[in-house]
Amino acid sequence: MSAAPEPVRRIPVGLSSSSVYPGGIEATFQAARDLGYDGVEVMVLADPLSRDGDGLCELSERYELPIFAIHAPTLLLTQNVWGSDPWDKVDRAAELAHHVGAETVVIHPPFIWQRRYAENFVGAIAERERLDGMRLAVENMFPWRAKTGRWRERSIQAYAPGWDPLEHDYGSVTLDLSHSATAGYSPEETLAMVDQLGDRLAHLHLCDGSPNFKDEHWPPGQGNQPCDEVLRRLAERGFGGSVVVELNTRGRSSVARRTALADSLAFAREHLGQSVLER
Repeated sequence: MSAAPEPVRRIPVGLSSSSVYPGGIEATFQAARDLGYDGVEVMVLADPLSRDGDGLCELSERYELPIFAIHAPTLLLTQNVWGSDPWDKVDRAAELAHHVGAETVVIHPPFIWQRRYAENFVGAIAERERLDGMRLAVENMFPWRAKTGRWRERSIQAYAPGWDPLEHDYGSVTLDLSHSATAGYSPEETLAMVDQLGDRLAHLHLCDGSPNFKDEHWPPGQGNQPCDEVLRRLAERGFGGSVVVELNTRGRSSVARRTALADSLAFAREHLGQSVLER
């Protein structure tokens, strides 16, 4: 008798705490539970709870939702969180991820002025992954743009060794679809990046945007990125990571925010081939 086929892994869909900002971490867990998400991603911010391993574990247990990823405080707005040493931020984020049972740490590449951090960044990330076992998934970014006149703008290289993960030998990558839109990627170019990354693609930030200088983080399906086809390809190839909805809902009413988060989850379920009621 032949062995039974291996069951197909169901790709989990999580909610980033940045999607309810300036709401707090508990608001993220509550929204995720109420709307039917599978788990959460915690962005480490000035909020002490975002850095409190025991507190996060208590929320995870109370709301019966796992923490899929920790987003390290390597953004401009988190430059003073956990001090000023970026490698210390990465290491502490990995420690926090282990503490709460997360499988991935999301990291932005160094800013060009962080010369010590940028030096041998690719190699240092690889060595930490090898020794620690935690996936340190470097996020795709985009060139910054500044207007130099009414009709002209200039691109600025803000990241070192660069904003495009395809140009570097990272073992793990986070693909953010708003960032690919801001970088000016066409739908075809984004799908080619998904295919080129292959198993190096560890984590997906599901969102959308348009090819201008703003990083918009719209709900999927509202911009120019092929969010639906990206999800279908991940489902077809048995993606081993998590899909996390990461929207900018600041300035929206609570009703409008809830609607955007619910619609984004339904979008993900549909194009991953999952039942909306499945969890």
